[in-house]
Amino acid sequence: MSLIEEITVKNIDHLGIVAGLIDEIGIVEIINQKLGVDNREKITTGQIVKALILNGLGMISRPLYLFSQFFEDKAVEKLLGTGTKCEYLNDDKIGRVMDEIYKLGLTNLFIEIGLLVIKKFNIETKYAHLDATSFPATWRIQSN
Repeated sequence: MSLIEEITVKNIDHLGIVAGLIDEIGIVEIINQKLGVDNREKITTGQIVKALILNGLGMISRPLYLFSQFFEDKAVEKLLGTGTKCEYLNDDKIGRVMDEIYKLGLTNLFIEIGLLVIKKFNIETKYAHLDATSFPATWRIQSN
């Protein structure tokens, strides 16, 4: 067997940078801390959320039951963690994770992670901007 026959190539694309930022922020750990880790499962809730973020940034619009196909040509262990396989990313597990996050409160979780990012990367918050152009006219304050 030659050396060439032993080489397997997997894509990472831009997802390696995104995965690195997710790791640096600690999103997987935050999710696992909030929702717990079931040692009987092959993949944690935090890893599923990371996979959802990566999939969302992969510009893929497919039904949930085809979710694992996105990762078939990717270096899943590099992106999601050692021992992780794309078949662990099934629609049943993803659905359960989405239900758990909904019960926890997605808005509060998003705000908590956003504030953590602001603190971690020393983002200046002196100025804020709200683009109200997409709000219906009935929501806008009328001035006389």
